[in-house]
Amino acid sequence: MTEEFLELPGGRVHLLRGGTGEPVLFLHAAGGAGQWHPFHELLAASGFEVIAPDHPGFGKSDEFPEVERIDDLVFHYLDVLDALGLDRPHVVGGSFGGWIAAELAVYAPHRIGSLTLLSAAGLRLPEHPVTDLFLLPPAQLPAVLFHAPPPPAPVPDGPPDLDAVIAAYREATALARFAWVPFFNDPKLERRLRRITAPALVAAPSDDRVIPVEHARRYAERIPSAVYTEVPGCGHAMYFERPAEFAQLVAAFLNANPLTAAQSGDSR
Repeated sequence: MTEEFLELPGGRVHLLRGGTGEPVLFLHAAGGAGQWHPFHELLAASGFEVIAPDHPGFGKSDEFPEVERIDDLVFHYLDVLDALGLDRPHVVGGSFGGWIAAELAVYAPHRIGSLTLLSAAGLRLPEHPVTDLFLLPPAQLPAVLFHAPPPPAPVPDGPPDLDAVIAAYREATALARFAWVPFFNDPKLERRLRRITAPALVAAPSDDRVIPVEHARRYAERIPSAVYTEVPGCGHAMYFERPAEFAQLVAAFLNANPLTAAQSGDSR
């Protein structure tokens, strides 16, 4: 795994890159920026070059103050694709990153080789509301994010890590900038999903207490020829809780939809 910075108009993008093979642009969820997770390593070991940038205001990426809304993020990532020299890569997004990936595939379907949405946000389903993580006390987050929460971390001695507190506040502020109003959705997205032409996998954990599985099912209904998979006994933090299973699921889909087919015009 290597660490890199991309120079773009407006700032620098931090990214991690590992593996060799067809390129996979991975768009992270609200958490986990700036880290190379077991899921990344397993996917890279399956024969792919995984490229994991940090969103503006997350991890080590700059703020990019002109990137204010979800549509700005779409054009930001088109700039990232251009800077990386990627024409039609595989795009994989989890939760908030899945929302960005879906919007990217709607705005620029010709730039997407395949699309994988892992419990993606972005849809407005009033009868199945998204949990407001901003209002949850930190101690309650593991029970909401995981089907089987990990043991609590030991309480450190001494004062809190000020750098970690500042980083968490910075990322929460960035997330609110993009997703607060309207709350974690784009009211126009659902009716635009028909524009997606790439092969698409929509996957969700069965015990998602953040984004109800009905959202993933709606994505699969609206995206032409999408494949839907539901993984039992897993929570919203799916590629943290079950990295091997989700890496295997994604790798199998990517292998079944190689970029050579996408480049020849087979959008299946």
